[in-house]
Amino acid sequence: MEMKLELIVVPVSDVDRAKAFYAEKAGFTVDVDFSAGEDFRVVQLTPPGSACSIALMKNKETAGAVQGLHLVVTDIEAVRAELVQRGLEVSEVFHHEAGGPVPGHDAEERDYANFASFSDPDGNGWLLQQVRRGGGAA
Repeated sequence: MEMKLELIVVPVSDVDRAKAFYAEKAGFTVDVDFSAGEDFRVVQLTPPGSACSIALMKNKETAGAVQGLHLVVTDIEAVRAELVQRGLEVSEVFHHEAGGPVPGHDAEERDYANFASFSDPDGNGWLLQQVRRGGGAA
């Protein structure tokens, strides 16, 4: 059996504002912007290199409720720098130790250990996660 996760719905309060954020600041590609009347609009965007897209859904009650979406990158510093250059507020790189998150890179530069975070205008939360697949001890 094969199952592919290809779309995640992200609730937002203002579709136009969210579309601009994801396209201009996060660098996602706009795949679809379709309306059928005033009450139905689909805006689908895809992160660079991803097989999974997001669909922006206007829902003021749940806007900002999605947390922990991961964008896996091979060079967290380069991606972070590009996002900051685009005007996106991204945290400094951090890793986890006993007791919680700690500033800076994992001392062993292990895959899955280094993170940076950002949020969209509604507060939906994203993490950059560095995975080099073989670039450090697991």
